[in-house]
Amino acid sequence: MSRSVSDRQAKVALGILSTVYAVNLLDRQILSMLLVPIQQDLGISDSALGFLTGTSFALFYATAGIPIARWADRGTRIHVIALGLTLWSAATAACGLARSFTQLAIARVLVGVGEAAGSPPAHSLISDYFPPERRARSIALYTMGASVGIGLGYALGGSLSERFGWRATFLIVGLPGLFLALVVRFMMKEPRRGEIEGRDDHGEQPAVREALARLWRIRSYRQIALATALYNLASYGFMMWVPTFLVRVHEMGRTESGAWLGLISASCGLAGAYAGGWLADYGVARDRRWSCWLPACAGVLATPFIFAFLLVDTGELALLCYVPISFLSASWSAPTYAVIQGLVSLRMRAMASAVLLFALNLIGLGLGPQFVGILNDLLDPRFGVEAIRYSLLAIGMGKAWGSIHSLLAARHLRKDLDQAVLAN
Repeated sequence: MSRSVSDRQAKVALGILSTVYAVNLLDRQILSMLLVPIQQDLGISDSALGFLTGTSFALFYATAGIPIARWADRGTRIHVIALGLTLWSAATAACGLARSFTQLAIARVLVGVGEAAGSPPAHSLISDYFPPERRARSIALYTMGASVGIGLGYALGGSLSERFGWRATFLIVGLPGLFLALVVRFMMKEPRRGEIEGRDDHGEQPAVREALARLWRIRSYRQIALATALYNLASYGFMMWVPTFLVRVHEMGRTESGAWLGLISASCGLAGAYAGGWLADYGVARDRRWSCWLPACAGVLATPFIFAFLLVDTGELALLCYVPISFLSASWSAPTYAVIQGLVSLRMRAMASAVLLFALNLIGLGLGPQFVGILNDLLDPRFGVEAIRYSLLAIGMGKAWGSIHSLLAARHLRKDLDQAVLAN
């Protein structure tokens, strides 16, 4: 049987998906560079800013992800991504029209619902575009788009907001996604499920309760989900509050801090994502547990640099310490997303990613920025502007904690992967 999608078409599709992911993270990250002017304009507390950056987005991103993933596992994944991109881009632009905290929070909720249609169907598509031995590197190339988006969010957020204001910044970054949605809809081709692995797709999709029960029974999947949530508790807390940390503690301007953070996040994130994918494919060929060992190593190695970043005396040294943090924080995603695609049946792949993202975003994005905001307000009477140092230090320990669960996942991984093959 001839392939439904050629290798060239698969590579083009991967490039488009990576661009979509860059826009996804740009629209999500841009808010972190606008916290100071939004706070000044709307007169809201750090706890309210934590709600905007985390809870308001994550609750709906996480909960909408599961029904959207069900749709992607049953229907045409390209259509799902195109519709989601249209919604979150329009909602990002609408943030610039908000005149109150409530209006801005509603717009962020819609951004979260739209972005829930991004990664789960994309992971499923990539698993059908490329064979298992190239899967981690392919997903790494996809996740490199996130580093580009985060870097652009820092750089554009700082410069555009100081030049045009925070409202115009949302409009400028939101509208281009509407044109990209047309590219996804008309330039990508849907592959046949399972053909790249020689697996038959019987079109059988378990009910939601049965799908969730199956995932829960996979011991390695449970530990991977918890580890990923803890890694991102630290990562999202940092992503959303590091610009404010540099402004408050080291008195850097938004344009300067945005430019440096953008450069570091983009370059080190790209390198870390690809290194994680390459090392995963290389290591897994020798022992499949490397899919869990690599994230564990990254979490442990990042911890001393988190201490250094937060406690050094100058902004220059802090930025230097942020380089390895960005590299290591980007390296876990490719081995993680690649391995969970092998733990489930063909019609559960988007669902497996969505449930993982549910845990990741509910705990990581939902609680990380919110906890930092609350701790800032609680510690402010004693530490003043220095309070953010200790808030970020507390949340940063999620990296080391997550490493423990990655190691626990490795204990069950080989048996769970073998059972998944036999079940199909």
